[in-house]
Amino acid sequence: MAIFIISVVAALASLLTFFSGFGLGTILTPVLILFFPIEIAIALTGIVHLLNNFFKISLVGKQINWKVGLKFGIMAVTGAFIGAQLLLLLSSDTIIYSYTFHNKIFSVTLIKFIISILMIVFALFDVIPALKKIQFDENKLYPGGLISGFFGGLSGNQGALRSMFLMRCGLSKESFIATGILIACMVDITRLSVYFSRLSSINIQSNLTLLISAILSAFAGAYLGSKLLKKVTFSFVQYTVTIMIIILAIGLGSGLL
Repeated sequence: MAIFIISVVAALASLLTFFSGFGLGTILTPVLILFFPIEIAIALTGIVHLLNNFFKISLVGKQINWKVGLKFGIMAVTGAFIGAQLLLLLSSDTIIYSYTFHNKIFSVTLIKFIISILMIVFALFDVIPALKKIQFDENKLYPGGLISGFFGGLSGNQGALRSMFLMRCGLSKESFIATGILIACMVDITRLSVYFSRLSSINIQSNLTLLISAILSAFAGAYLGSKLLKKVTFSFVQYTVTIMIIILAIGLGSGLL
């Protein structure tokens, strides 16, 4: 049953997030947490995320903007390394508030609260007319990469912040998606290398069937997304990013994710 649930979620999330450039990890991690400890869930999600991004590069890699990707990506890698190291040092997440709904306790950690606030702030750039006109110059790619990479290493949630910066770099829809995938690969490689250097309890062999099922399901979702890419507009991509950010921000800020 676990394999079926995780595979279906992986396929749907991969399809949905192909256009937004983020969300697979945020959607898949909570499902895996139902079956595994949080550290193992984050690591397994990272493997699916990385291999799925490699697959997506094979589909749209020709559209990568290497100048933007490397400038943003180098700082994202630095931030991801710092964030991943911090994750391993933290004995437990700091809970800032919790509440009970239908006899179930929902808790919000400091990290998730901060990420949700940042997501909402960035989402406003596509809602407020004056902010919609703002374009980020190349110098803004450095702090943007550092911030998104840090939260990617710390919690696995970095795609929304990355997408909001890349949306304002004057990229085409194809280049936006492809460049975001390149950066995501760089962050995933960094944080996974840190996780696996310190976590000996992941036990990939015992979870190999589940992992392969999730990876192949994510591939199927990404392939379908690539086929639909020519039929969507950049406005559709923009609105998808904004809606996903708001949904994820509410989920993180309320303790649902």
